[in-house]
Amino acid sequence: MVRIIVKAMPSRQPYIDYLRKYLPQAEFCMDQGKGAFDTFLRALKMAGTEPCIHMEEDVILTDGFYNKIHEIIAKKPNNFIQFFSMRQKDLTEGSRWDNNFLMNQCWYAPMFYSEKMLKYAMGWYLKNGKIHPTGTDTMVCDWLKSRKEKYWIHCPSLVDHRIGKSAIDPRRSSKRQSLTFRNGIYDDL
Repeated sequence: MVRIIVKAMPSRQPYIDYLRKYLPQAEFCMDQGKGAFDTFLRALKMAGTEPCIHMEEDVILTDGFYNKIHEIIAKKPNNFIQFFSMRQKDLTEGSRWDNNFLMNQCWYAPMFYSEKMLKYAMGWYLKNGKIHPTGTDTMVCDWLKSRKEKYWIHCPSLVDHRIGKSAIDPRRSSKRQSLTFRNGIYDDL
């Protein structure tokens, strides 16, 4: 069973309650008021060397999420996999390899990846933190590129990004939803 670690803000308790209902095995890495990057680093540390699904709390799950995600991981257990995308190619090409990571809503890190990413992220943040103070997905993209590693985008997306203001930067668009997400669980929203 692959661990699920959710980065979460205490002010979003209804989102946390929703995920706890449908993913009771999930662990939560709560924001401690030190910013998104601190929470991201602590989530990577929590995962350690184990394979892990990293998730943000502002997602909506597809029906049967847990079984679907494990079926996909079983086919590519040694590959970095993203389960949320909002690109036009999702509609025209579907699932595919990519090298320009974007959005941290839900992704899978194989064994040792979280630990290796944590080491890279600490140096990356010291170097790039003023330019990208909340750029956790920018850091993931840079880490994968530093390894010359492509990652798998799974379509349809297994989670969708909730419509709403970003807790990191309220100027960001609230329209950051997947073009392929289907069969969402909306009964508790």
